[in-house]
Amino acid sequence: MDNVENEFSPEESLRLISSMIETTKNSLKDRSHYFLLWGWAVFIACIGQYYLKVIMNYPNHYIVWWITPVVLIIQIFMIVRDRKTENVKTFINEVSAYLWTAIGLSFFATSFIFSKVGWQNCYPVYIILYGIGTYVSGSIIKFKPLIIGGIICFPLAAITAYLSFDYQIIMLAVAILISYIIPGHLLRIKSRKQQAHV
Repeated sequence: MDNVENEFSPEESLRLISSMIETTKNSLKDRSHYFLLWGWAVFIACIGQYYLKVIMNYPNHYIVWWITPVVLIIQIFMIVRDRKTENVKTFINEVSAYLWTAIGLSFFATSFIFSKVGWQNCYPVYIILYGIGTYVSGSIIKFKPLIIGGIICFPLAAITAYLSFDYQIIMLAVAILISYIIPGHLLRIKSRKQQAHV
């Protein structure tokens, strides 16, 4: 039996590889709803916490973060739905899943750490984690708004460490706006344009 590789010319091999890369990029770009789900949830929680703490002087201002378990449940349903409609499982999709699992576990672990040492400096660390996730995801799919948003998170995290806790909440909202919400909407627009031309 002849080797399968001999059945492809170099040009056909390049076209196949190019097509596979494009399929992978498109399948990741269709996942903009994850960025938007978490982006808007965290942004609303930040604004809610700032309002309760600074404007209302409510002592239990952190209760707004109970939105995260609800969002996590929504995300699980979205993952199950996406897997049912996923035609091809790509290496880049798997890498992306590993990345965001690691980021999610990091948030989970740091929440226990901050509950022990105090929450006063949690938001600079969270901004760094958001930056890592969006920078790497943007680099994988070659999407500049995610890359830029991720990069901006790093100096924002450094600046945030020098601010009072009240202003750290606002800086987290700014970081989420820049790294999740704006790139997420741009990703959705680009994905819909690509799908319209298919």
